[in-house]
Amino acid sequence: MSKVTQTVNRELGVDRPVSLGELASPARLIPADTPLADIDRTFRAERALRSLVVHDGNRYTLLTREHVEYTLTGRLGYGRGLHVRSTAAQMVSGSSFSLPGHLELGHAAQRILTLPEESRYRDVLVLTDSGPGVVSVSQLFERLSADFRYAALHDSLTGLANRRQLEERGSTFSAADLAGVAVLFIDLDGFKAVNDTFGHRAGDEVLVGFADRLRGLMRPTDILARLGGDEFAALLVNVTEAQALDVANRVVLHAAAPFASDGHLLHLSASVGVSMAVDVVDELELSQLDALLRHADGAMIKAKKAGKRQVARLDGKGAAPITRNALIRRRLTAAFESETFALNYQPQLDLVTGECTAVEALLRWHDKVLGEVSPAEFIPIFELSGDIHRIGEWVIDQACAQARRWLDAGEPRSIAINVSPLQLAARTVVPQVLAALTAHRVPAGLLQVEITEGSEITDLPRAIGQLQALRDAGLSIALDDYGTGYSSLAMLRDLPLTTVKIDKTFIDTIEDSPQDALLVGGVIDTAHALGLRVTAEGVERAGQLHLLRAMGCDTAQGYLISRPVPAHLLPTGQRC
Repeated sequence: MSKVTQTVNRELGVDRPVSLGELASPARLIPADTPLADIDRTFRAERALRSLVVHDGNRYTLLTREHVEYTLTGRLGYGRGLHVRSTAAQMVSGSSFSLPGHLELGHAAQRILTLPEESRYRDVLVLTDSGPGVVSVSQLFERLSADFRYAALHDSLTGLANRRQLEERGSTFSAADLAGVAVLFIDLDGFKAVNDTFGHRAGDEVLVGFADRLRGLMRPTDILARLGGDEFAALLVNVTEAQALDVANRVVLHAAAPFASDGHLLHLSASVGVSMAVDVVDELELSQLDALLRHADGAMIKAKKAGKRQVARLDGKGAAPITRNALIRRRLTAAFESETFALNYQPQLDLVTGECTAVEALLRWHDKVLGEVSPAEFIPIFELSGDIHRIGEWVIDQACAQARRWLDAGEPRSIAINVSPLQLAARTVVPQVLAALTAHRVPAGLLQVEITEGSEITDLPRAIGQLQALRDAGLSIALDDYGTGYSSLAMLRDLPLTTVKIDKTFIDTIEDSPQDALLVGGVIDTAHALGLRVTAEGVERAGQLHLLRAMGCDTAQGYLISRPVPAHLLPTGQRC
């Protein structure tokens, strides 16, 4: 039994899948030797009666009003005279159809739909242990429709409303209604540890138990929803700010009580973000509910950062990034259509030869509404929305097209492009890169793929496989922003790398901090011992460049050498 079926049936008062027998009405039985005249009188006397069930020993067949009336009328009007001596057994249609009562409704519907069209809409004889019953096809499909409608608007595990139902309810508010509307964004603290330690079954039990506690805190006019995972939202209507905060505090209080699971007491807590309609009245780019949810989500994160197990709201300063992020998402389609994305190129200086034969391609976005949008703003949003794959493919194609132009001009440059771990996880990078190289006739050795060390690679074996395929094709692989995120020295060994790029935060202090200089020197030596080249990022002063050259660093990039510029502004030849 699916969780959806369990939930639907629980809400409708049934603790198991609904069977055809439970939906069927008791049948009116008649003996097989009942004369046709008696059957005709029965149907005439009871206009609401749709069918009779003919009983012949252990055999049951369905005799419908429609069939009887058609037979008695006949094509030429002589049916009544021709069948005056007929019995119920003789009247039964050869296409009489029955189904076992234990059959679930969905399976019953599938069986009915396989019938010839002329038989598909007749009543169905249902055979159960307690006797025969009858169900109309319209009744069966109406119940199925209600079940699917319920499933479409409710969370399959907890039975709460889902985001779709929440959005449907939110779309009904007028401007006047918003005066007393609030949203609570609720997140369970420590839930991942429950799943990891006790398993997903225990996690599901906690979620169901927490949902039941939340139900007890809401009024009939409120909408309580599970958004996914351990995130819940409550849409409160006709409330003051004080009342909304009171509900939020009671959520925190009730979440603190331990959850019982398989003999264990599991201790969790909740962080709650609160937003009021007055917080979002000026956000014309957002739907009313979307704006409220984003503010409440931001407030919940604020509560988490403040130590969890508490309630928070955003002030004006905290709300601004939420509005801008929403605008960035909404402007994305226009950005693709108007071609406002562009690639700039930052040269990399070879510290041995003094030449600049390599560049890094950096994505830039200037929007007529938003102005300059930093990659630090839009890349995380694109990763969350899934648009990172679309923009990633565009970057690969544009970089290869530029590499071809430089080749044709007699000034070949290798180009490094940044790839998100999400692109690796989707297994699209390898075919996209190889297709672009082929389309633009670019040697693989002129392209380098950079993966960002600050972004967690959740499926390392898959990432290694993708990167190794690129290495095998002739590309070089760089680990970008090394030292700032999730990786370790083990990643230098495990990933099929050719280059390590040391993050700017370490380069900034090498002139003034012997410890940082020692650390950078150690990374360079370690990388070289593993057969890797090293690039220093963010070089802005001559003193830094001097120290890096003394440490044996291979290449450097930063504002001292060149800012990122459009391709046509790069110097010709091998100069920086």
